[in-house]
Amino acid sequence: MSGAGGAAVAPASSAQPAQEEGMTWWYRWLCRLSGVLGAVSCAISGLFNCITIHPLNIAAGVWMVMNASVLLLCEAPFCCQLVEFANAVAAKADRLRAWQKAVFYCGMAVVPIVISLTLTTLLGNAIAFATGVLYGLSALGKKGDAISYARIQQQRQQVDEEKLTDALEGEL
Repeated sequence: MSGAGGAAVAPASSAQPAQEEGMTWWYRWLCRLSGVLGAVSCAISGLFNCITIHPLNIAAGVWMVMNASVLLLCEAPFCCQLVEFANAVAAKADRLRAWQKAVFYCGMAVVPIVISLTLTTLLGNAIAFATGVLYGLSALGKKGDAISYARIQQQRQQVDEEKLTDALEGEL
């Protein structure tokens, strides 16, 4: 019986990590909107990148179109209603922590630029990379207040002074 209770508790605690990390509702929507806009820019730029005879540009364009589909599946599954597994992918993506999404989205955006460094790949992946940066900033958390920072600095200074007095007393 305890196994069933433990199994029921585990998904509930990992279901909403974004809320546990302290993301506000407007920041969460900003990240999602950035992801959708990044997907659109990746798709359009990827299609333009495929209209060439250079194989590396075609490979970068295909990768960008794949990035667009992954971004849409993760950030806006309602855009992919005909894909049967879209809701399952979105649910798994929602369970990821913000830093994991940041690494995933930034990594996906850098690959086409490494394959073919052109203006189309740079501009097309800029918004997708910005989505990863937004998730990374949310993973860092809020900036601390000045009072707690001053308290930490004062404690460090006291510890340093104690070490210095101990060292001077040890020499005498």
